Amino acid sequence: MRILVVNVNTTQSLTDAIGRTAAAAASPGTEIVPLTPAFGAESVEGNYESYLAAIAVMETVLAYEGPYDAVIQAGYGEHGREGLQELLDVPVVDITEAAASTAQFLGRSYSVVTTLDRTVPLIEERLHAAGLSARCASVRASGLAVLDLEEDEKAAVDAIVEQAAYAVAHDRAEVICLGCGGMAGLAERVVERTGVPVVDGVAAAVTVAESLVRLGLSTSKVRTYARPRPKLIANWPPKAC
Repeated sequence: MRILVVNVNTTQSLTDAIGRTAAAAASPGTEIVPLTPAFGAESVEGNYESYLAAIAVMETVLAYEGPYDAVIQAGYGEHGREGLQELLDVPVVDITEAAASTAQFLGRSYSVVTTLDRTVPLIEERLHAAGLSARCASVRASGLAVLDLEEDEKAAVDAIVEQAAYAVAHDRAEVICLGCGGMAGLAERVVERTGVPVVDGVAAAVTVAESLVRLGLSTSKVRTYARPRPKLIANWPPKAC
C-alpha cells in the first residue's frame, strides 16, 4: 500500500516531520510518500493562504507520477479535501476530520489545541461542515505560529500543554486533538503532562486511510464528489507575475 501525505505549506522541514510521524503510524507494508507543494505560503495561518494551499495540494497530487492507494491532506482546517475527492478515485483523508472522528471513540468530548487565534474560526468551521462539532468542547490557540513549532520544541510543548490542561479543567474536554500538522510527533509529551488521550491528526489519518484501502472503500461519486465536468480552464496554469 502506498499513501501520499501532502503538506499544505512549502516548508520542507515540516514535510519531513509530518512524514516521520506518518511512517511511524503506518502498518508494515505501507509506504508513506511525503510531498511538498511547489508553490504556496511557507505556513498556512489564514483564509488566503488556505485557499492557495488547496490549489497547491491538488496540483501536487495530480503531478505525482506513479500509483498510490490513498491521499492524506496534512493541514488542519485547510480547504481542498473536497476538490481532491472529486479528482481522485482513491480515499482522501483530511487530518482535521481524522483527528476529531478518532477522538470521539475515546471520550464524550474533545478539544483542539492549535496555533494562532486567527486559525480558530477556520477550524471551527471545518468541524461544523464535517458534522463533527457537536462534541467539540473548544478550539484553543496556543499563541504559536506554525514555524515557531520547529524553533523551540520545549516552548511549543509548554504552550500546547497549558491550553490542553485548561481545556480539560474548564471546558470539560476528555480528549485533546493537536490542531496543526506541524505538531506531528508531540502527542506523547502532551499525554505525559495532561493525563488524557491526545490524538495526532497525521497518525490518525494514516490509520483511517489504511482501513479504507483494506476495506476496498473510496469516495462516493454519485453526486457531491462526482468527477469535474470537462470544460475549458482559462489561463491555467497562471503565468508568473
